[in-house]
Parts: sequence; structure tokens; C-alpha cells
Amino acid sequence: MAFFYPSCKEKEDFTKLDSTKENKNLFFDFKIGDVPIKVEAAVLPEERSRGLMFRESMALNEGMLFVFEKGTSQRFWMKNTRIPLDIGYLSSSGVLLEIHKAKPHDTSGVPSRSNDIKFVLELNAGAYKKLGISIGSKVLLKRVSEIIEYRGLNPSDYNL
Repeated sequence: MAFFYPSCKEKEDFTKLDSTKENKNLFFDFKIGDVPIKVEAAVLPEERSRGLMFRESMALNEGMLFVFEKGTSQRFWMKNTRIPLDIGYLSSSGVLLEIHKAKPHDTSGVPSRSNDIKFVLELNAGAYKKLGISIGSKVLLKRVSEIIEYRGLNPSDYNL
């Protein structure tokens, strides 16, 4: 069962999925460039640590958006992650700078080349290409702020 929250003109719909042990997050309508996707937001440290661990699958147009307090170098690993992913590293200004392939259960880590990574968008392996998302695509920082606010958190804690 899904719950749909009404939205005003400036905010997009929020979709709440049933709470289960593996999925307590909300899915949000989101865009990277002009491409609409649904994202879960990993904002709190424990959410970022868990990421997509133990998931069996994910739809092509779904992903997880990781939000950090400031732009730094990042290194994502695939501990307990069962599905192959593309890891997109985005700058503090919301620009997609890098896309890396990540294999299930690989604990060696996928480092960013940039040291100004504030957002990370994980999609299924090959999804960036299939959906037409390329380096230079942008996310709206206002939308990220709305998601953080909806979660009951303060965007200013994330320098937004």
C-alpha cells in the first residue's frame, strides 16, 4: 500500500512506502537534468552507512540520494550490497561530475576524483546511460532542501 501526499504547485508529490525492516525511507519525485526518477534520501549518518545494503532489486528509474553536510572526497563501497550499481558523484552545486561502476559486495571502495562531492546518487548499473543522464547534469538544490525539510531535518545543517 502506498500513501500519496498532496502537493502544491512548487513541490512535487511525495510517496511513502510501507515500513519494513529493509525500507523505512520515503521515495521522492526527483530530477537529475531533465530525467525524472524516484529517490530515497540517505541523509542521517546511519542511513548513509546502510545505503542499499541487502536490497534484492531496484527499478530502473529508482535510486538513493546521499546528502552530506559539506563537499569532500568520497569513497563508496558495496559491503552487503547485492545489486550492481552506478555511483554518481555530484558537487556542492549539484553538478554530476563522475559516474563509476560498482560491483556487488566489493569492499575495496570506489573513490571520487574530486574533493568537492556533497551528493551521491546510486542507480542501477547502466541506468545513467539508459536514462540519458550524463556528466554535467544538475540536480536542483531547492529540491534537495525540500526533501530534507520533509524529513523533519534542517537544510542549513547540510549547508543548503
